[in-house]
Amino acid sequence: MRRRTHYLSPKLRRVPFPEKAGHGLIAAVPIATGELLVVWGGKIVARPVIDELSEVERSYVLQIEDHLFLLANRPIETAEYFNHSCDPNAGLAGQISLVAMRDIDPGEEVCFDYGMSESSDFAEFDCCCGAPNCRGRVRASDWLRPDLQARYRGFFSPYLQRRIDGVAVPLPAAAASRPRPRRVAVSEPAPSEPAFAPVSAAGS
Repeated sequence: MRRRTHYLSPKLRRVPFPEKAGHGLIAAVPIATGELLVVWGGKIVARPVIDELSEVERSYVLQIEDHLFLLANRPIETAEYFNHSCDPNAGLAGQISLVAMRDIDPGEEVCFDYGMSESSDFAEFDCCCGAPNCRGRVRASDWLRPDLQARYRGFFSPYLQRRIDGVAVPLPAAAASRPRPRRVAVSEPAPSEPAFAPVSAAGS
């Protein structure tokens, strides 16, 4: 049996989202504000590695520092299917974890705003999340928006929060890469669903 590299809350279930051309995660039971939803694992890589990836592979990348990225191991696990929303109910707690920003009802899709973690050009994409406040396009510069800074304070990736607080200077932007969706438009056979258990450390 292969070793899992993520922790995923047993309160979450993967379901198809045809309108998003892929899958997503919903709450199977009520989830309370502050509950841990996922701790991602994988390989930590630098930007040059990302530039060599295919569009599909890039859809499973999470930016964790100015020049560092968490790349999911293969085969892709259910924990990788958190979609973006411009009206999220989940937010980052540290570099690789998500928590509930509010109480989440059964049947609700659990989403976070990719602007909480991403500031690289390759992570930009046209958004069709369907939220009333949908931005229309998720951009690498979204973390600079005062409305998002106020709304997501405490839920940004630490490297972005340091930028916002003025204690870090962003690195120069890398060369432009192909834009692509993250964890939204990839259609793959659904994996089997064995019980999830916390892992002691991220995969390397």
